[in-house]
Amino acid sequence: MPLPFIADVIWKGVPGLPSAWNTLKGILAIAILAVIKWYFAGTANTSERKMHGKVVILTGGTSGIGAATALDLATRGAQLVLLVHQSPKDIFLVDFIDDLRERSGNEMIYAEQVDLSSLHSIRQFATKWIDNIPARRLDMIVLCGSTLTPPGKPRVVTDEGLEETWVVNYLANFHLLSILSPAIRAQPPDRDVRIIFTACSSYIGSPAIEDGSDAMKKKEWSPRKAYARSKLALIIFGHAFQKHLDAYKRPDGAPSNARVIFADPGYCRTPGMRRWLTRGTLWGLALYLVLWQNVWLLLKSSEGGAQSLLYAAMEAALGRGAGGKLIKECREMNFGRHDVKDEKIAKKLWEGSEKLIERVEREEAVKRALQKKEQDELEKTQTPVKEAATKANGGTEGKASKSRRQRKAK
Repeated sequence: MPLPFIADVIWKGVPGLPSAWNTLKGILAIAILAVIKWYFAGTANTSERKMHGKVVILTGGTSGIGAATALDLATRGAQLVLLVHQSPKDIFLVDFIDDLRERSGNEMIYAEQVDLSSLHSIRQFATKWIDNIPARRLDMIVLCGSTLTPPGKPRVVTDEGLEETWVVNYLANFHLLSILSPAIRAQPPDRDVRIIFTACSSYIGSPAIEDGSDAMKKKEWSPRKAYARSKLALIIFGHAFQKHLDAYKRPDGAPSNARVIFADPGYCRTPGMRRWLTRGTLWGLALYLVLWQNVWLLLKSSEGGAQSLLYAAMEAALGRGAGGKLIKECREMNFGRHDVKDEKIAKKLWEGSEKLIERVEREEAVKRALQKKEQDELEKTQTPVKEAATKANGGTEGKASKSRRQRKAK
């Protein structure tokens, strides 16, 4: 028996094993997939910077690229102030912060409730931050917070009557930095202050922007245009804000030490990308799960997308020279449009944004005043009724107690 088996192995090969050609094809297929995955995974950040003691304000830090960025910065010892939509007492947020502290070994992580879709909420936080003498330490602002409307879904309007994508992706950042500007400029000259904007290549296909009023119009609105327009406005504002910082003359005569940096993370497997690909539908989600292997192969992870932001935060060369640089795949790139640096467009957009914010805040202040007045009047009308009920209850209790004492005395 052994001899015929050995003869078959020698002359016919081991039974059940594929041929050499099939084995070679399998190895070649695996190698091609590995190369594709390596290419789309992006470049890893190799820059290092001491982050211990540095104060970082971060938006969008509870999911996707923002969460990956928050974890890396916290691991390096940065003090994080996360601007979140939820209440700090929210059980899910509490668990997220505890988990982030445990994974990073850093207890200096805090959350502030700031609704990026509410100009009033942003003003409350920003004014509280700058209301401090001397100015609070601020080393970095990382703007990762953004939103989008899935294709085919209707236009979403905030409680203040503004288009949601425009507010969250652009106007919230404009409002936040406009108020925090004095705190940024008041930092000591030896401090390397960076404001990192999360960019997206969709801005290249955006329609032209004047004063931003087109973003408020329902006509010809689409999710794609709304998102692209908001990202273009953010980049235009970032360049204008850099010039605003450079124009400030410090009392000590030192040059500006604050720099705006744009970081494009690329296409990643984030909750926002999933909403876009699935069109916000169950059948889209089912198709997404069926094609998950393609999504995994062609899109970066959140950690991969965070590498360009971390490079922007840590590369020493970006702390010198002019600001307004675009980082993609951990290297400096040129912008895809020339109008992002157009001063006339930037001036129109800045003035239009200021007028819009002023109008909305004035209207919302009137609404809050009327609501407070109605609440006060309601409390006034309810007070006599409560007092009468209290007296009535007190009198009844008094009679009852008296009768009990009388009965006891008898």
